[in-house]
Amino acid sequence: MTRVAAPVLLVLMSGCATAVGSAPERAGPVPITYSGVGLERVIGQNANQLVRLFGQPDADVREGTARKLQFQSRICVLDTYLYPKGSAEPRVTYVDARQPDGRAIDRASCVAALTRREGGK
Repeated sequence: MTRVAAPVLLVLMSGCATAVGSAPERAGPVPITYSGVGLERVIGQNANQLVRLFGQPDADVREGTARKLQFQSRICVLDTYLYPKGSAEPRVTYVDARQPDGRAIDRASCVAALTRREGGK
């Protein structure tokens, strides 16, 4: 190898090397997608229908025309948010669920568990 070719070859090959100790690039958090599947028994219901389904709520919070009914069991906590549309009675437009310790749980699974709790039908 000639004196000129050796340094050129080293420069070209250095682009193939990785830095020692460099960490791989981390991906950002994966967004959670929410589906309405399994929530058909809750979305669109009024407060009386929720009480027939789950029993008496564990919390009933009102703020203006909005209302939150919370139902809980040893498996999960379900927050149902009721809002009126025009002059109509408030109905559930959104639900949120979590385990009693705050960890995430599937909303439809929580609905299914709560329908089997004592007091629900």
